[in-house]
Amino acid sequence: MIHQTLFLLAQAASAAPQASPGATPGAGGGVNIFANPMTLMVLIFGVMYFLLIRPQSQKQKQQQAMISSLKTGDKVVTAGGIHGLISNVKETTVIVKVADNVKIEVDKSAVTGVTKRTEDDAAPASS
Repeated sequence: MIHQTLFLLAQAASAAPQASPGATPGAGGGVNIFANPMTLMVLIFGVMYFLLIRPQSQKQKQQQAMISSLKTGDKVVTAGGIHGLISNVKETTVIVKVADNVKIEVDKSAVTGVTKRTEDDAAPASS
């Protein structure tokens, strides 16, 4: 049964009219732009750039801006899931107050989000 089906498919493929290279069947002799491998590679790279590379770089820029704007009094969440209040900002680390008399020093890159800014930053500017 399978051999008969394969035989019939082979006969149908050999009987099908052959199209000229670079031409789209039924397009009146037009040129298929996807026949050129270089064009296809450029198109795939463009799609990859807009779907993967560009959003990741924008997210990284936002993270860097958030890290550089950290200041004392901000409520933050670390990569380990620790919630706390920044009590001191150093060059590469921050001191996070987790509870009364409990402070930990974490790297700035471990801060994944700011849950609440200080009061003077949270107030809207009135014009």
